[in-house]
Amino acid sequence: MSLLPLLAEGGSDAISSLIYWIAETILLGWLGIPLQIGIPLILIAATAAGIPGACSYAIWLERKLAAWIQDRVGPNRVGWAGLLQPIADGAKFLLKEDIIPAHVDKFLFVIAPTISVFTTMLALAVVPLGPTTVGDGFSFIIAPKLDIGIVFLFSVTSLAVYGIILGGWSSNNKYSALGGLRSSAQVVSYEIPLGMSVLGIALMAGSLNLETVVDAQAQGGLFGWNIWYQPLAGLIFFLAALAESNRLPFDLPECEQELIGGYHTEYSALKFGMFFLGEYTHVFTVSFLCSVLFLGGWHFPGIAEATSVGTLATVLKIGVLLTKVFCVLVLIMLLRWCLPRFRFDQLMGLCWKVLIPLSLANMLCVMIVREFELSWFWLPVSSLFLFCTAGFLSFPPAPPRSRRVVHAEQLIASHH
Repeated sequence: MSLLPLLAEGGSDAISSLIYWIAETILLGWLGIPLQIGIPLILIAATAAGIPGACSYAIWLERKLAAWIQDRVGPNRVGWAGLLQPIADGAKFLLKEDIIPAHVDKFLFVIAPTISVFTTMLALAVVPLGPTTVGDGFSFIIAPKLDIGIVFLFSVTSLAVYGIILGGWSSNNKYSALGGLRSSAQVVSYEIPLGMSVLGIALMAGSLNLETVVDAQAQGGLFGWNIWYQPLAGLIFFLAALAESNRLPFDLPECEQELIGGYHTEYSALKFGMFFLGEYTHVFTVSFLCSVLFLGGWHFPGIAEATSVGTLATVLKIGVLLTKVFCVLVLIMLLRWCLPRFRFDQLMGLCWKVLIPLSLANMLCVMIVREFELSWFWLPVSSLFLFCTAGFLSFPPAPPRSRRVVHAEQLIASHH
């Protein structure tokens, strides 16, 4: 395959042709690997190399935001504005002494962080990292055209809790064990509203394929985004995803005021860094999913349309998607430093008493609209009604005051 004629043609296949040419030259010419296997391998390598770096600088960004909120400076010593601080922290994790306490179950203690990182990285296989197409063009996704993409995603991310449970149990520490148990309770509870909130999106798009969900929103334009028709589902999904990824105000498994450090109390050096990497990778996955499921993915009117083709259009689509992901990521970071931590009973009560009934009622509304072919206009109306109803029911009337209390108040008033 010759590169120059393909690039001279331009059009929608310019970037795809360049990627295919590089893959064919390197994989077929040097390694003898077929393109059907080689291109996913390139995407896997790019994701595996890019996510740790992105997580490192996401930590730098969060530290800067925390400093801004608390009227501090933040990291500013290593490099200009502290931009080399993530590199120094990464080197510290690699060079720091790796301590394994004598009282732990060593095999499970070592393998637990690996499970957390592997499962969260594996979930990115079905998440669109750029523009995708339903046709035969190149898609920026490791496993394209997977019709059970959403089911695969939830099944893989639910396995991450095993790493936390094993890390807490193998530490042979009561605080760590309590942190692992809290994490398992959170995941078991919050996976229910998380999955039911997405079922409405699947019913609207008619598919569990994330590429099809994005394409359906792009075809509808700005007001085809799911956030306009499923605002309540978007709120439920966001809250449940925060709880499942152990982010504040739902980070009860590592609550330092109660559990020292929670499930990773006994961990240090690289193994602690792997737990940290797994958590931040999960946050990136949540940000991508919020953008793909509810915010139109790579679509933006006037900039990245469904009919936009060419190299510039592909670059713009990638930029639009990453901008949306960045905004969701900043929102998650701001919530950490603006809201107090929930109590554990409040956390579980919010799930079982509020989010699960709301997600079930919302899914029922979507089913009714789809079954009777009603206007999509009824979906935001039903979401608003359910939200207001939940708010009204969450503030029950005050119990009647007893006659004895009223009599005592009258005596006090007469005395004065």
